[in-house]
Amino acid sequence: MNNTCQKYRAVLVALVVASVALFVCMGCSKNFGGNKAPEETVETLYAVNTYRISAGNLDAYLEFGGDVASVSSVDVLPDMSGKISRILVNVGDMVTRDQVIAFVDASRPGMTYSASPVKAPIAGRVTSFSPSIGTMVSQSMSIAKISKTDDLEIKTSVAERFVSRIRLGQSAVATFDAYPGVEFEASVFEVSPVLDTTTRTMAIKLRLIQPDDRIKVGMYARVRLITESIHNAIVIPTSAIVSRGDVPYVFVIDRPKTVSQPATVKLVPIALGITVDDRTEVIEGITAKDEIVVKGQSLLNEGSKVNIVAVME
Repeated sequence: MNNTCQKYRAVLVALVVASVALFVCMGCSKNFGGNKAPEETVETLYAVNTYRISAGNLDAYLEFGGDVASVSSVDVLPDMSGKISRILVNVGDMVTRDQVIAFVDASRPGMTYSASPVKAPIAGRVTSFSPSIGTMVSQSMSIAKISKTDDLEIKTSVAERFVSRIRLGQSAVATFDAYPGVEFEASVFEVSPVLDTTTRTMAIKLRLIQPDDRIKVGMYARVRLITESIHNAIVIPTSAIVSRGDVPYVFVIDRPKTVSQPATVKLVPIALGITVDDRTEVIEGITAKDEIVVKGQSLLNEGSKVNIVAVME
């Protein structure tokens, strides 16, 4: 029994000594680490694309579709009723005024007449000739159409809500599916004084500034009508604008004096003008010499450091 008690006492003493030693070691470890240097702060750089601002022009416009037609186009009517006996022209031929283009035979059983000539009322190009030889025609029937194809116009209609923005002499640009990427300058030369009560539209006509043989009667034109033109404007991509509250801002790049330092940004409030497509006029806040962030600005704040990946001009 005495031996067993002695063994328990020895084990208890050993446990106490081990606990004290562990406590001392922990204290030493804390004292040793107390002089450790603080961790360094990691600097955050935001990758951005920027845009160098320059003064330019901004044109507001309306876009319509229209048809190409001849300014002068005349129907050809025969002087007598009868059968077409001869045709002297083909579609596409140029004719002069009073040139004979066909003959009409007014003869009938028991009556013989000389063939009556059909003359061109104006000089121009034959754009259609419907009847063939032997076709019966009358004095009220148009057998051909002659147009001045070197003098073309574009006919279109403007919705009532845009009427106040249309005026004579207004500049426009026309494009055609046959010539993708090619723009043809035009201007408004006729504005209807009334609106169509059925469609509530106003008819207008435009003329090409420079006649072009590539443009044909009957082509479909896409017309971009310039309603307002601003010169020497500060124009930026609309995507560069951020809103904080109800105020529009842009982030302006502040480049460092030395290359080793990163660029920073300034949050600058701006006043906006008109917006056309993805371009917006800035009236106040920035100048033509500033560089602004156009991509990557959603995470930025005043004074944020940035890494400029690409610069657009």
